[in-house]
Amino acid sequence: MRELCGWDNLRALKNAASPGKNPSEGKRSLGKQQGHFVTSGVYMGTAVRSLAALLCFSSSVWVTAQNVTAQDRPQPAIMPLDQIHEGMKGTALTVFQGVKPESMDVEVLGVMHNVNGPKGDIILVRLHGTKPEYTGVVAGMSGSPVYFDGKLAGALAFRIGEFSKEPIAGVTPIEEMLEINALDHRPAPARANAPAANPPANSPNQSGTTQTASPGEGSALPAQNYSNYLKPIETPLVFNGFSNETLQRYASQFAAAGIVPVMGIGSASDRKQPEPIEAGSAVSAVLVRGDMDIAATCTVTYVDPQRLLACGHPLLQFGEVDLPMTKATVLATLPSPLNAFKIVNTTETVGAFVQDRQMGIMGVPGRASKMIPVTIAMHSGPGTATKEFHYEVLNNARLSPLAMMATVFNALHGTNEYGEDITYRMNGVLSVKGYPDVTLRNMFAPQDNGQPAAALAAATIGDRFGRIYTNAFDVPDVQAVKLDFDLVRERRSARLEAARTDMTEARPGDQFMVETVIRPYRGERLVRQIAIRIPTSTSKGTLRILVSDGDTLDRMHRGTPMMNHGLGLAPTIALLNKERANDRVYVSLLDSGPEAMVADKVMPTLPLSVMNVMDNMRGTQDMVVLGESSVSEASTEPLDYVVSGAQMLTISIK
Repeated sequence: MRELCGWDNLRALKNAASPGKNPSEGKRSLGKQQGHFVTSGVYMGTAVRSLAALLCFSSSVWVTAQNVTAQDRPQPAIMPLDQIHEGMKGTALTVFQGVKPESMDVEVLGVMHNVNGPKGDIILVRLHGTKPEYTGVVAGMSGSPVYFDGKLAGALAFRIGEFSKEPIAGVTPIEEMLEINALDHRPAPARANAPAANPPANSPNQSGTTQTASPGEGSALPAQNYSNYLKPIETPLVFNGFSNETLQRYASQFAAAGIVPVMGIGSASDRKQPEPIEAGSAVSAVLVRGDMDIAATCTVTYVDPQRLLACGHPLLQFGEVDLPMTKATVLATLPSPLNAFKIVNTTETVGAFVQDRQMGIMGVPGRASKMIPVTIAMHSGPGTATKEFHYEVLNNARLSPLAMMATVFNALHGTNEYGEDITYRMNGVLSVKGYPDVTLRNMFAPQDNGQPAAALAAATIGDRFGRIYTNAFDVPDVQAVKLDFDLVRERRSARLEAARTDMTEARPGDQFMVETVIRPYRGERLVRQIAIRIPTSTSKGTLRILVSDGDTLDRMHRGTPMMNHGLGLAPTIALLNKERANDRVYVSLLDSGPEAMVADKVMPTLPLSVMNVMDNMRGTQDMVVLGESSVSEASTEPLDYVVSGAQMLTISIK
């Protein structure tokens, strides 16, 4: 395909615009290349060659769309940092409204060394002009290219202090931004103030210089115990289509991941934007798109036929990423002494961001991103129309579980049918390429502690995603998520009130009844009997009988460290599909013999000699040993209530 699509022509285009070459010579060289290309396409004499030329042009959409930038405007020469000194005057480009970059004057105040990490230098500048002096340094301006003597020096990336009376900013040198490479597969460098990989839900983010802040942040920002006067220019991460309650509920978890959400300032669409992307244009990275949208917008610093550099600082510094890259239109630039920002609409997708590094982000034109399609259907009852939500979320081990939780809660919460006493019956699948589907079936009812059913459903989805992504051996390729919710307009929860059996002694092989009393929320008691048989291999002595909800049984194994770490994707999915439903009462017989679990396989009541042999396998196997074994299990039929509670009974085996 490289031969068909004329990659040599792309390289010639880049060479024609490279520093140190005469622009006219570059154009002449390019013209020759193009002339040869067209000639070979027209005069080849065969339909196959003509088709090849057509494929080449259709695969070079980015180059033709960017012809104003790449051909008529050769790439500027690079100004090294050691040539920049105090008093130099230049220009910077950014979009204040619409899509056309506007020029503003720049004056160098000096160069600061080692202020953006080790060997991380910053050019300190003052902006001049009617608009920047009125608006100040605004969120969304990061990445604006800065030129001296027509040479690209870097990108506006930092603001200085709070409530500044002058538009003073820090510039990331372009030499450091150009180090970002699509073939660089190294992880982002670890930093002392980086958020933990799996932070607690309410843990504050102590990151000072890499947190993605946003306009309207206010009290949502986590507390810091130090002053930080040099900060990345905020990249507005706009949550469009989200309710205020959704953002408040998950704000601390987003903050722990380095994101401070902004609600409804801007919007998203897939409309065409004919203007080409050029240095100074607004560009957006998309985390969620569809019936709900999450996108971050900054400014393009550098663009050539192979790549695009923007921001001048990281979004989240995840290293390798895969986020849709879209054009953007600035509706307005809102001045504010506290947090001036650009109001942005994202438009058509033109590629993908593939690197999120310390000195900026990099996009590849024409590349498609792997997003996870999500479909949520909501049924309110007979005679009502089904509501459906369709959207896609990013495929990222750290953010996908959180994005799924927030979007599922938002879909359930943001409807007219939502209420405090709503119960949800959920059926769905989570599809992972090459593995069985993960079954998602459960009921969710409000809890006495005030936790709404929608939040419980969202937490369950997030838990499934988290356990799939945190496996230590396999990279999951999540294909799709489909969820179907039946809404019940009452609180259908029940508590296990009592359990009893009329037997105090039994023999191996006997069957007996366990009678359970279940008390629904504000309802009459339900009595259900569960028959269970004692295995013939049961030894003499005391046999414990656990009568409980399904989650209690699952926690007996899920709560062990081995169940959360050290498993591959196949056993993780197998364990997820073995989890019990929460709308039944379970009876489990617990023998005093130890039980071994290797991955998703359970070996109950193993002899001591076997356990001693298996104990030597702990260093090489994902094995855990429990003090007692579950030798038999039975349950009621589905009760159409979310059941909670547990009781323990005992009988003697003769």
